[in-house]
Amino acid sequence: MDSFTLNKAAGAVLMVLILTMGVGIVSDIIFEPSEPETPGYAIAVATEGTGEAGGGAVEDAVEPIAVRLASASAADGEKVAKKCAACHDFNEGGANKVGPLLWDLVGRKPGAHEGFAYSTAMVAFGEEHPEWSFEQLDHFLTKPKDHIPGTTMGFAGLRKPDDRSNIIAYLREQASDPVPLPEPTAAAESAEAPAEDTAGGSAAEEAPAEAEAPAEPAAAETEAAPEGEAAPE
Repeated sequence: MDSFTLNKAAGAVLMVLILTMGVGIVSDIIFEPSEPETPGYAIAVATEGTGEAGGGAVEDAVEPIAVRLASASAADGEKVAKKCAACHDFNEGGANKVGPLLWDLVGRKPGAHEGFAYSTAMVAFGEEHPEWSFEQLDHFLTKPKDHIPGTTMGFAGLRKPDDRSNIIAYLREQASDPVPLPEPTAAAESAEAPAEDTAGGSAAEEAPAEAEAPAEPAAAETEAAPEGEAAPE
């Protein structure tokens, strides 16, 4: 091989090296990394009750269960109860399944149905609460594991207030002697009671000022007495 051929081979190798270095330098310039001022990532959390991330209006206040039961539909509640049919029986004389029999549930002591092995958390809950009231059922069905931490019930809960009131209306009817419905007006008044108490407190605070008002006239009458006695002279 002559020297001319060796020079061409060496030149080709050198050209490849130069091109490789050039590509690396250009890539570093184009794709130069930038460090953020604050490390990590900002995660936007959607606020419950809104479709937007962060902020937004607070979820509307839920009416008391006593008010919602006045317009609840047991027929619609029966449809909602189909979600529970795999684990519970609703019929009189029915058997316990994965969950206890739910016949005559409203007004029954929690964790006390015969023949079912309840969790320790549910038994403890029953010791503190003598019966499944409408309010307790409403809270429990919202998210069971939040209302009774430690319960083995795997149901995620019913987020819609109407679904809860409807199924509670259905559960109420699954009894030989259904528990009377609560008075919706009484529930509405109790919900407004704090505002009235606040107003009453303000009036009570202002009452002493009104009570002290007659003090000046009384003093005037006391001072006027000697003049009255001196009048006959």
